[in-house]
Amino acid sequence: MAPLGDGAAVAAEATPNLVVSFGEMLIDFVPDVAGVSLAESGGFVKAPGGAPANVACAVSKLGGSSAFVGKFGDDEFGHMLVEILKKNGVNAEGCLFDQHARTALAFVTLKSNGEREFMFYRNPSADMLLTEAELNLDLIRRAKIFHYGSISLITEPCRSAHVAAMRAAKSAGILCSYDPNVRLPLWPSEDAARDGIFSIWKEADFIKVSDDEVAFLTKGDANDEKNVLSLWFDGLKLLIVTDGEKGCRYFTKDFKGSVPGFAVNTVDTTGAGDAFVGSLLVNVAKDDSIFHNEEKLREALKFSNACGAICTTQKGAIPALPTVAAAQELISKAGN
Repeated sequence: MAPLGDGAAVAAEATPNLVVSFGEMLIDFVPDVAGVSLAESGGFVKAPGGAPANVACAVSKLGGSSAFVGKFGDDEFGHMLVEILKKNGVNAEGCLFDQHARTALAFVTLKSNGEREFMFYRNPSADMLLTEAELNLDLIRRAKIFHYGSISLITEPCRSAHVAAMRAAKSAGILCSYDPNVRLPLWPSEDAARDGIFSIWKEADFIKVSDDEVAFLTKGDANDEKNVLSLWFDGLKLLIVTDGEKGCRYFTKDFKGSVPGFAVNTVDTTGAGDAFVGSLLVNVAKDDSIFHNEEKLREALKFSNACGAICTTQKGAIPALPTVAAAQELISKAGN
């Protein structure tokens, strides 16, 4: 019984800054050679993925406290993924197994510039079958931040579970963090994706979108600030637009600006946005005055840019997530 007691003590101690991620975790099969189609690829590297799970692992790897809520197939891949969460220091109390559905898989095409295309196998996968009744609401209510994407909004019953979890978090005064992570192949149509993503837009306290996602959601130029600001609403505390290697832009009620990125040798952009978000959430969980203090926010965003950059330098998301020391080294090398 002793190890259980020790673990419980650690969890209780870390709970004040707990980040709970909700959604999907899956296996990414990444080609072992970049720049070839799935059909041409001779072999694949098996990598754990799924944006909300990547964020949970990023938070933990950077010294924060994180938990994951989601459903897995009761299969070898599902059990492997939950073990990976635990090995990465993520609280897995909110993880469930489904005996009747498989763990989701994605085949990822790596273009020669490190960008990706996805082909998903989930019809339906276990993550889509999480029900409201299965939610670990006690875990969610212990959070400082509740983080989620939009893939869990695509089909029932997971959509209702997502909305119920988010409402429980909001009513408990927990900060809601939203990274839509647009994956068009999973939605019935582009319009369905926009409608689904916007259906919970105004529930969030913090939203992170990529420049490509701004272009998709607004049907306009992501570099035009007018388009970005069309995504703003009263009550939002922070809107971040990530611009790849160029860095990021930030918008709050009181100030706005941009923070430059870091030039690295990009191999695979998978998980870069999740490393960015995870590192920012670690800092917000510690000190949410960051929303009102531009100097603190800029420091945190410089660190997040470094974390995102480091994540692109090797294949896969979770294996490539940076440590605090690696991010600080990149910042000092660049002299930013």
